[in-house]
Amino acid sequence: MSPEPANGNGGYELPLFTPRRVVQTLLAVIALLIGIYFLFPKLVGLGDALSKLGDADAVWIGIAIGFNLIAIATYIALFKAVVGGDVLRLKWQETYEINMAGVAATLLFSAAGAGGIALTYWALRKAGMRRRDVGRRMVAFLALHYVFYPIALIVFGVLLRTGVLPGEDSVELTVVPAAVAGVLLVLGLLLALIPPDLSQRVAAHARGERAQTIAANLAKVPAIAAEGFRFAIGLFAHPSRGGLAVIGAAGFWAANIGILWASFQAFGVEVPLAVVVQGFFLGMVANLFPLAPAGVGAVDAGMIGAFVLFGIPEETVFPAILIYRLVAFWLPIPPGIVAFFQLRKRVVRWEEEGLPADRGRRPHEVPASAEAGKVA
Repeated sequence: MSPEPANGNGGYELPLFTPRRVVQTLLAVIALLIGIYFLFPKLVGLGDALSKLGDADAVWIGIAIGFNLIAIATYIALFKAVVGGDVLRLKWQETYEINMAGVAATLLFSAAGAGGIALTYWALRKAGMRRRDVGRRMVAFLALHYVFYPIALIVFGVLLRTGVLPGEDSVELTVVPAAVAGVLLVLGLLLALIPPDLSQRVAAHARGERAQTIAANLAKVPAIAAEGFRFAIGLFAHPSRGGLAVIGAAGFWAANIGILWASFQAFGVEVPLAVVVQGFFLGMVANLFPLAPAGVGAVDAGMIGAFVLFGIPEETVFPAILIYRLVAFWLPIPPGIVAFFQLRKRVVRWEEEGLPADRGRRPHEVPASAEAGKVA
């Protein structure tokens, strides 16, 4: 469902948590979980696989929860460093509410967290951030957040294939993912080369005022994306400025992998580190599946399939992945819903008090295009 314009400041009212949407989502999630964890194991002869859940070591589950707290903290730190640092000076509590509310929104939308992105855009616009700043900062945030994804596939794919680290070294699980990841990195770097004045250049070649306007508007999307990529590259290349952002991004993925590792340890299964990393990222690709809410079912099946291909026993993979998903995804949902309603109240206060937009504006504020060029 598309967001509807709410007021003149460019904000949006998102129709989240309507009874109909909640019921639809819950029914879809229940059906997917039953299919993945109950019906499928019986079809492949693993009907008692979930009975091992009672054998899980509570200490390791506690360690997994600890890793999850680290993942949340590092994710918030990344967002604060990239999005709420200078143009819009968000407080930590405000940053927490936006990010945790995004977790809840992700449950209601599919395709790689699109709901969280939409809600974050809404919150930043409500806070008074300009569209162009929101666009490029969100691109920079996503670029920094996901850059470690292809890097990990390349590094651990090569280490597995060459035998430096132990684990399954088939081409399909190592070389192919590493090659695809390499292509994505190159495309990202090429995107950063798009000039800031692309809109003017494209409009100059169009005939007629209407055609020039359409061409310029269409060119704004890649131009803003390029600014975001250059901003992210600048943060990555200058630790003194972007150290918190880089640590936050790397820490988020490391903590998530820690959750998965602890989930296997809970059942006394030793999985090589490289296999945990490679299987994690290969399974997470299924999060792009557009029809599953927040990747529910798709990510579960993707991870299960990846680790089975790596030779981990099926009767262990099923309960371990279920523990991982319960801790990493479902556990943050309740506080995320609470944060969503806290954020709505905060937005009302922002509109009444003129904050936090007034905190972020400075007389000497550098234009977005100029700053992007300077950081790059």
